Amino acid sequence: MPCLDKKSVTDVEVAGKKVLVRVDFNVPLKADKIKDDTRILAAVPTIRYLLKHNTSLILISHLGRPKGQRRPDLSLAPVAKRLAEILDIPVVFVDDCIGEKVNQAVSSLKSGEVLLLENLRFHPEEEKNDPEFAKKLADLADIYVNDAFGVAHRAHASTEGITHFLPSVAGFLIEKEMKALCSVIDSPRRPYVAIIGGAKVSNKIMIIESLIKKVDKLLIGGGMGNTFLAAAGYNMQTSLIEPDKIDWAREFLQTDIAKERLVLPVDLVVAAFFSADAEHRVCPVDGVPDGWQALDIGPATVDLFTTVVNSAGTIVWNGPLGAFEIKAYAEGTMAIARAVADATAFSIIGGGDSVSAVHKAGVMDRISHISTGGGASLELLGGEILPGIAALPSK
Repeated sequence: MPCLDKKSVTDVEVAGKKVLVRVDFNVPLKADKIKDDTRILAAVPTIRYLLKHNTSLILISHLGRPKGQRRPDLSLAPVAKRLAEILDIPVVFVDDCIGEKVNQAVSSLKSGEVLLLENLRFHPEEEKNDPEFAKKLADLADIYVNDAFGVAHRAHASTEGITHFLPSVAGFLIEKEMKALCSVIDSPRRPYVAIIGGAKVSNKIMIIESLIKKVDKLLIGGGMGNTFLAAAGYNMQTSLIEPDKIDWAREFLQTDIAKERLVLPVDLVVAAFFSADAEHRVCPVDGVPDGWQALDIGPATVDLFTTVVNSAGTIVWNGPLGAFEIKAYAEGTMAIARAVADATAFSIIGGGDSVSAVHKAGVMDRISHISTGGGASLELLGGEILPGIAALPSK
């Protein structure tokens, strides 16, 4: 069962100790400017608690996908600057996460001070869960705190490997996420509705197969909706689809459970090409013009999805329903964001794009729980065990 009661940062004596905290500072960056600091703010309660209890704090995180290469554009240096502003204290930054330079910075760290180390993924050993790399990280501290829910579904050196070498506990963010998500796993208010969007079916196949058994209705849109529509026999023209997943989608559509619970778009906003100023119009799913592509769900689909959402007791949403970053193709996603916010259901939204969408729609404060981990929350709700949480000892 994924919802075990894990040992918390409040269950161990931390005063006077060096504490290594795995945070998720994987924030969107553009030319060294942080576009959204939600994930930094989410780690602040654990950081403040540890500082209040006289610890020396070493923070570790990844940023983006550097694939084991050192990339200046994916440095955590701008994050150190922003964190210092939020905490209103200096944050020391070292441009590596292991090695002599790091060891020196850690040994000179005093109680009440904060050190942020460079992007873990500059080292290929991180994603390979290399035990020697994990041991080098563990050697920096007395206690390990995992507060990076966004990567709890990854068995990496800094999430799973490190727990073999240090006393390990969960931070407040992981506790908060698990509490919200486990309430849905254990006893969702019915009807239980899941909305899944985003570009690709391929990385959500297992989740879809698992979720359909747990929910009352599964609404699918966005790029992955196109693949399902193609599998249902509609000519999607030049729309984004995954040809190698059509056979799987076709078989899935023929199952009794999918016939009963799956809801697909009935109309689309289509464009002559992918551009903000391309000619675009609404058409039924069986009427995509030659050479055009689907870029959003249409108004009839918005009405259909909204009707399902209105009657829901629990709503889980992951992934946008169109190319919402362009205004002409944002209305479907925005309308569903407003519908979810208006619903009386317990609502959970996860995944960077979905969170950006509710932020853009101005309804963030009316969502019951905004998850900092899209993939992690979906896998947990789908019944998967999260390695980063499974590795932590129970109370």
